Amino acid sequence: MKHTYFINDRIRLRAMEPEDLELICEMENDPQQWDISNFTVPYSRYVMKQYMGNSQCDMFADKQLRMMIVRLEDGLTIGTVDITDFSPMHARGEVGIVIRKEFRGAGYAKDALTLLCEYAFDFLRMRQLFVHIATDNEASIRLFTSCGFVSCGLLKDWLCIEGRFKDVALLQRIRHD
Repeated sequence: MKHTYFINDRIRLRAMEPEDLELICEMENDPQQWDISNFTVPYSRYVMKQYMGNSQCDMFADKQLRMMIVRLEDGLTIGTVDITDFSPMHARGEVGIVIRKEFRGAGYAKDALTLLCEYAFDFLRMRQLFVHIATDNEASIRLFTSCGFVSCGLLKDWLCIEGRFKDVALLQRIRHD
């Protein structure tokens, strides 16, 4: 049996800590991230602090899991990886990942997604993970397909970004026993 699901030779995943407040506010309040989410206004530090404080760190209670991505070589927190919209009944959840701009393109997102999938499928015994990705976000589509996600649908005019509607690809990875 694998003893840990949260570490490889380059990164580790860990729970949120109070010290992460500034970084989480920075990432959540980046308007460039809003086009891929349902957020349209910045969060205050107060609201983010309440969110962090109210989290029970229990995916079954919170219906979500947020892990911080930490680079082993220097202990720097470089992003987050999430499972949201968790449905215990249907054993599925939606995946989200954000890597700070200065660390993108180095394979950290693939490392984090691989660890998250191993945890979700092997430990939690989830049946499937899914993701919505704008069809013009080729880097994200490559990332998820490289980790075993397959395209299973297209949502037309799903996102409105800068006044233009974009299609979204729906990808999923199903655990096969």
